Amino acid sequence: MRHDTVADTTSELAVGDRLEMSPEAMLELAREAAEILVRRRGELAGEGAWDGEFRDALEERLMEDPPEEGQPAADVMDRAVHDVLGLALRLDHPGCFGFIPSSPTWPGIVADFLASGYNLNTCNWLVGSGPSQLECVVIEWFRRWLGMPETAGGLLTSGGSAASLDALVAAREAAGYPERATVYMSDQSHPAHVRAVKIAGIRPDHARIVPSDGRSRIDLDALARMVAEDRAGGRNPIAVCANAGATATGAIDPLPELADFCAAEDIWFHVDAAYGGFAVVTERGRKLLNGIERADSVGLDAHKWFFQPYEVGCLLVRDVSTLEEPFGVQPTFLQDSLWGSGHPNLTDRGLQMSRSARALKIWMSVQTFGMAAFRDSIANGLDLAARAEAYIDASPALECLSPATLSIVCFRFRPAGAEIAEETLDELNREVLARLFWEDPAFVSSAVVSGKFALRVCIVNYNTTWDDVRAVLEATERFGREALDKL
Repeated sequence: MRHDTVADTTSELAVGDRLEMSPEAMLELAREAAEILVRRRGELAGEGAWDGEFRDALEERLMEDPPEEGQPAADVMDRAVHDVLGLALRLDHPGCFGFIPSSPTWPGIVADFLASGYNLNTCNWLVGSGPSQLECVVIEWFRRWLGMPETAGGLLTSGGSAASLDALVAAREAAGYPERATVYMSDQSHPAHVRAVKIAGIRPDHARIVPSDGRSRIDLDALARMVAEDRAGGRNPIAVCANAGATATGAIDPLPELADFCAAEDIWFHVDAAYGGFAVVTERGRKLLNGIERADSVGLDAHKWFFQPYEVGCLLVRDVSTLEEPFGVQPTFLQDSLWGSGHPNLTDRGLQMSRSARALKIWMSVQTFGMAAFRDSIANGLDLAARAEAYIDASPALECLSPATLSIVCFRFRPAGAEIAEETLDELNREVLARLFWEDPAFVSSAVVSGKFALRVCIVNYNTTWDDVRAVLEATERFGREALDKL
C-alpha cells in the first residue's frame, strides 16, 4: 500500500514537470519577449500604422492541428511575432488616428505581466485583498477627478461595453424592474448601449434613438417629447444615456441640462465617457465635462485616453449600493469569502466573478510618472486637435465638418470655390481614404457627419506630434486634388 502511494506521487510529479520550465529557461524567454517589445516601441514610428493579411493566407499559415510534442519556446514566440502579433492595426503608433487608438505606458505593460505571473483573481477580498484594495484606491481617484459624491463607487471592467451593461442593470434595479422599460440614447451613441439594452432584457424597440442636433449633441426637446409620448403610451422610461465624447465626433451632450431633466423625470442618468472622460484631469477638460459629476453612473476606459494596455474600463455609480443590490449574489460555495466586515467583494458590483487585477497597471503608471505627466499628455491631444481644426479652416482644399470638442476632428476634401455635388464629394473622399489606407504610413478612419462622408482623426497618443497630424492633412489635400483631376 505504501509502495502504491509513493508510485502515484512520483507519477503526478512527473506529469506536472511536463508543463514546467527551468528558472533559466523562464528568464531567457521573458528576456527575449521584453527585448522584442522594447525594440518594437523603438521602431514603431518608422513603420506604417497598419499591417494585415488576407484570411486564406493566414489559414494556410496557422490552421493546423495542435502538435503532440512541444517545440522550443523561442521558436514558438518568433512565429507568434511574425505570423500573428504584427498583423494588426498598430494602435500605439503616433500616426494611428482611426477609431479610438491606445498608447500604453511601459509600466502598464509590465504591470499586466506581473499580474499574470501572480495569477491574480480580484473576485473577492479573501482571494485577492491586495489587488482589491488597489482597485478601491484607483476607483477613489476616478471618483475625485469626476467630482462625484463620497457615496459613489464602482469597479474596473473589461471596457465600456461591460460598464454600459452593468449601468443599465443598476438602472433597471433602481426603477423596480418595471414592465415596458425604455432607455434613451442619441443617434451618436455607441452600439454598446443597444447591446446592453438587449442583454439586460429590455425590448430592442424600447431602445429609443433620439436625434442629434447640428453639433452631434442629443436634441433635448426631442428627448422630452419622446419621454412624454412614451409615458402616455404605457412605457416606463428608466435611463438616458448621454455622451461625454461621442465616438464619431467627440461631441459632448449638454450634461447639466440632461441632469436637470433626468432629475425632474426621475430617470437614471448614465454618461458614456469611455473615450472622453479622462480629459477631466485637465483644466479645459473639467470645463467641457461640467455636469458629469451629477450622473447616476459614468463609464470610463483607461485603455483609451489614460494610456493603459487593454483591457481596463470602469463603471462609477453615484451610490455604490445600486450595483451591489442586483449583483450581490451569495452562493454557498463562496460562503468562505465573507471574511471580516466592511471588506468589498468587487464581484458583487458587476457581471464578472473571475476578474484580472486591472488596477495594477493604472497604479504603477501613475506612481511612475505622476499626474502632471498624464495631464500634459492628455492636454497634448486637445492641443493637436485644435491645431488641426485651425489648419483645416485655413486650407483652401479642406472643410471642417465637426469641430474639435475634445481630440477628434471630422473633415473632408472640398476645394473652395468648386461646384461639386454632395455625391461626388463623398466619392472623392472615399478615394482619399483608400489612398491614405494603402499609401500613407498613418491610419485614418471615417464617419458620417450630418449625412456627409467625413475623414476622421482621433488624437490620443502621447507620442503624437504636430508633424504627424500635419502630414495626414497634407496627404489628404494632395490625394484629394489628384482624385479631383481624374473627374
